[in-house]
Amino acid sequence: MMGAGKTTVGRLLARRLKRSFYDTDEEIERRCGVRIPVIFDIEGEAGFRARETQVIEAFCSLHNAVLATGGGAVLAGENRRILAGCGIVIYLHARPPQLWQRVRHDRNRPLLATPDPQKKLEELYAERDPLYREVADLVIDTGKQSVQTLVKDLLTRLEGQCSLSA
Repeated sequence: MMGAGKTTVGRLLARRLKRSFYDTDEEIERRCGVRIPVIFDIEGEAGFRARETQVIEAFCSLHNAVLATGGGAVLAGENRRILAGCGIVIYLHARPPQLWQRVRHDRNRPLLATPDPQKKLEELYAERDPLYREVADLVIDTGKQSVQTLVKDLLTRLEGQCSLSA
């Protein structure tokens, strides 16, 4: 979900693992030369999601990388299939009240540009949580611990799943 810490945790995890880090939202913005809200304005959510699938497919062909996807990437069955076959998928879980505290001042969230953004966030969570769980190899509750503690816990849990040598 937006605000769960995918980019922050992903960057630190990649640094600790000595791997490259990629963020699909950042890559889409780089390729288009505009921010995501502009893409939504021009192409709508469907246009953005098509671009997102292309980027996920491209990045999943890389090895020894950490990839942070946008919160809605799991909506497309094709994306879930690609991600499930691409490596270990981690769901950074946070409840809507926590997410709201993290994103309430962020104006780069086109899906929250509604009269009741907090309600919209709860609806997105209800729709997406089962999809995240469907594709996830690990579910990590982001809670209130520091990012450093979260990554340390994540590394410990990953050690039990695979070889983490770079």
